[in-house]
Amino acid sequence: MIRRRTALTLLAAAPLSLQVGAAFASSPPVFASAGVAINGTDPVAYFDAGEPVAGQAGYAVDWNGARWLFSSAVNRDRFAADPMAFAPAYGGYCAWAASRGYVAETVPEAWTIHAGRLFLNASLRIRRRWERDIPGNVALADANWPAILG
Repeated sequence: MIRRRTALTLLAAAPLSLQVGAAFASSPPVFASAGVAINGTDPVAYFDAGEPVAGQAGYAVDWNGARWLFSSAVNRDRFAADPMAFAPAYGGYCAWAASRGYVAETVPEAWTIHAGRLFLNASLRIRRRWERDIPGNVALADANWPAILG
């Protein structure tokens, strides 16, 4: 019990910003504004809250060349344990654009979860286009990604 309490005390004293390992160092870069992924929106919240939720600087993870912000320590820790389960497809670049062979910035409000993956789009109007044929657009975007970054 003493060892556990000591471990919990050390964990509580740890910095709130985590660095996720180099296992994904070769992943394509993510869309980030001023170094912050998905405009500071908590990626885990899309799955749990069903809406974009602003992250806080106190709950951050540095992963794949960007800082990811979270609305809670729980969400931060879930992301840190498995970033690929929560990170948006195509590095957070516009899924519709990726399906058409180019990259574009995204807004947090234009999102879709399909087959357990988070997709972001450049606008609500573009998201409506994306939603007309999600499986077909995913197939096109998957075929284009990540070569379109080069």
